[in-house]
Amino acid sequence: MIDSVAQAYAACETIARREAKNFYYAFRALPKPKRAAVCAVYAFMRHADDLADDEQLPREERLIQSQCWLGEWHAAAAGEPTDNHVFIALRDTQQRFGISTELLDQLVQGTMLDLTAPTTGTEIATYPTFEDLYRYCYLVASVVGLVCIRIFGYTDSRAEALAEQTGIAFQLTNILRDVREDTERGRVYLPLEDLKQFHLTLDQFTTRRADQPVTLDERGLMAMEAGRAREYYRAADSLVPLISPDSRAALWVLVTIYRRLLQRIENAHYEVFARRVSVPTGEKLWILARGLWMAFRLRLVQKG
Repeated sequence: MIDSVAQAYAACETIARREAKNFYYAFRALPKPKRAAVCAVYAFMRHADDLADDEQLPREERLIQSQCWLGEWHAAAAGEPTDNHVFIALRDTQQRFGISTELLDQLVQGTMLDLTAPTTGTEIATYPTFEDLYRYCYLVASVVGLVCIRIFGYTDSRAEALAEQTGIAFQLTNILRDVREDTERGRVYLPLEDLKQFHLTLDQFTTRRADQPVTLDERGLMAMEAGRAREYYRAADSLVPLISPDSRAALWVLVTIYRRLLQRIENAHYEVFARRVSVPTGEKLWILARGLWMAFRLRLVQKG
């Protein structure tokens, strides 16, 4: 059984290394047991995402498959035999770090939101208000943060609200980066009330060409959402000191990479339709190096 659990964690780390991009750089700054646990959570979430995003199947079929897969996880979590590496690793993580089944269920619910989101009658999934979008961001990003801080470790209950807000910042950044790709997949996450505020219509987003320059109104809309993200990032500054010392560097790396991504989107004047804005690998590695040095210094202080 020990070998089986170790192999399961190794399989999850392979998935995280291949798919996690920004997250994996932060994972590297964690102590090995915590890194393995976070990779298990990521692999679980990644598979749920893949099921929901399989556009070769109708929405209804994807929803059924997601619900069936969640049922298989519940059975495994209850102790039924399974040969699913992700379930084996996640079950061990759940037990070691006291992660509630409710939080893990919410991770999957978040991936299914795109399958059940309201449409405008044209099969475009939309969110009427920022409050509606906040609920979406909570389920797809804040819940991830609430799971991760249980692995990182904390004793101050304020960490939970701060983790929620940090997750909102991350997801708003993702939404700005992925506007074009999301629109092509029939999803407009920028709230309809915000489009209206800047005299924009849903049709303008769904019919625009990728090579069409960003308009002043579009730039104003995205600048407003970026401003919201920046406000939520302030929570991260308060969250990092509340996390166990051996995990602070990892959280700092993740926050710094995402903040750099938002800054790059702003520096590109929100030209996110023609190309995907990203943080270069070299810059991520530099941030990771600083995070690892931070972790090393903390260990020295603790030993002293």
